[in-house]
Amino acid sequence: MDILDVVKKDYVTRLLAEGKREDGRKNDEYRSISVEKGVLQSAEGSALAIVGKTQVLAAVKFGVGTPYPDKPTEGVLSTNSEWPPLASPKFETGPPREGSIEFARVVDRGIRSSETLDFKSFYINEEKVWMLYLDLYVLDHDGNLIDAGALAGMAALMNAKMPRYEDEKVISDESNRQLPLKNTVVACTVAKVGKHFLLDPTLAEEAAMEGRVTIATTPEHICAGQKSGPVAVTKDELLEIADLSFKKGRELRSLLEQ
Repeated sequence: MDILDVVKKDYVTRLLAEGKREDGRKNDEYRSISVEKGVLQSAEGSALAIVGKTQVLAAVKFGVGTPYPDKPTEGVLSTNSEWPPLASPKFETGPPREGSIEFARVVDRGIRSSETLDFKSFYINEEKVWMLYLDLYVLDHDGNLIDAGALAGMAALMNAKMPRYEDEKVISDESNRQLPLKNTVVACTVAKVGKHFLLDPTLAEEAAMEGRVTIATTPEHICAGQKSGPVAVTKDELLEIADLSFKKGRELRSLLEQ
């Protein structure tokens, strides 16, 4: 932990002792959120999610490839993330960092576990299936990338149109059909700082947190979860976080449907 993180941790901890957060929110409150679909013309689907000052851009592209041997009639989803240095002083050039890998995997797991995509509908023939590439670009990092990334990714899928495969060619034009979706998945992240649980932690609050829990939900089910950090979370605390995730999930889905 660098000296700036130490200062942030002390500041956040002192505020919480007074019953306050740095931006005046309640512990179970999100920052302002906006979602804009169709922001890129070069992708089959795209969206920009802004949570407070955190911004994540998602882009969907389709390709044709070979199915996995154990799933010969199903298409493939590949989720990747880019953390450019311009998005945060903490980001560096070079191989993907652990946080970047976790970020993409948690978003990917929510989509897979919720069965949002019908991978069997991606089947073309015995040798070819559709490959769906979901790329997440962090434009500005001020905490809680996972929730913003999950929102951007889901919105990009809702915006996506599938190309056609004819005469060994991928054809993308105005006749492309909407990507069929079976569910709408969102993620809610709570950070633990001392005895406090904070929804949608800022970057400063992440510097102070001892652990973090993310729960991905559909309207009816918990479909994925992720815990980071050494701090223990009790069963009752986890149930409270799950209840909060369903409650806030309804709010996030209403933004996606606008």
